[in-house]
Amino acid sequence: MTATAPGQTPRHYLMCEPTHYTVSYEINPWMDKTRHTDADLAVQQWRRLRDTYLDLGHTVETIEPIPGLPDMVYAANGATVVGGVVYSARFRHPERQPEGPAYQKWFADRGYVTHTAAQINEGEGDLLVVGDLILAGTGFRTDRAAHAEMQELFGVPVVSLELVDPSYYHLDTALAVLSSDPASPQIAYYPPAFSSGSRAVLEHLFPDAVLATADDARALGLNAVSDGLNVVVAPDATHLAGELRDRGFQPIPVSTSELLKGGGGAKCCTLEIRR
Repeated sequence: MTATAPGQTPRHYLMCEPTHYTVSYEINPWMDKTRHTDADLAVQQWRRLRDTYLDLGHTVETIEPIPGLPDMVYAANGATVVGGVVYSARFRHPERQPEGPAYQKWFADRGYVTHTAAQINEGEGDLLVVGDLILAGTGFRTDRAAHAEMQELFGVPVVSLELVDPSYYHLDTALAVLSSDPASPQIAYYPPAFSSGSRAVLEHLFPDAVLATADDARALGLNAVSDGLNVVVAPDATHLAGELRDRGFQPIPVSTSELLKGGGGAKCCTLEIRR
């Protein structure tokens, strides 16, 4: 029997307005310094995304953007939070390295227990909670050693997945968590983004997963945010949206086309705070 949407649960998100957004360097295949970026449009799209979460009844907090850190808008990369404990990000590229301490300070200032990562990891970009597991990407950004470090910190089983296509350099560009309910964990993913062994693992763990098409993946449709019922998804990921409807989810198209120039969509902009 095909799994269906388990139902909405309230979420708590952290976001960062793209006040200083631009593409001034190139650290992933989506980035092109020669393309014009429109910070005003990026802010408009970001605010619509934030307002969508608020309209759905979720809590959204914000961190102050820092000049000179244009990718800080991609808040999901800033940390991983499980049970109120914060595992800080430790970025691979120098251009983004100041973001990790900035996000960690935000959490520490609000009384969260924070852990300074010893290993390179890029937060929820590569570390996704699904039921009683954490799916952990590696291959381009996050080191496999970070998976072991995080497992020791959280005491949650971590499943390592190898990414092989540089266009899908973070796990959250190739895989979306549709339900994190331990009783009904569900995902969608794009098989060609993973090594053969990792595909076999995903097929074993999630035999009823939604499989995205190449067009879905190119639209960054898998960079989606689900509350267990409503799925905020890229408008051009039409096949994926249809598959979600068939399973009882409610796709909500929200354009982040300007932020796509930096290689991120809705999920990249959204860090989930799990207490």
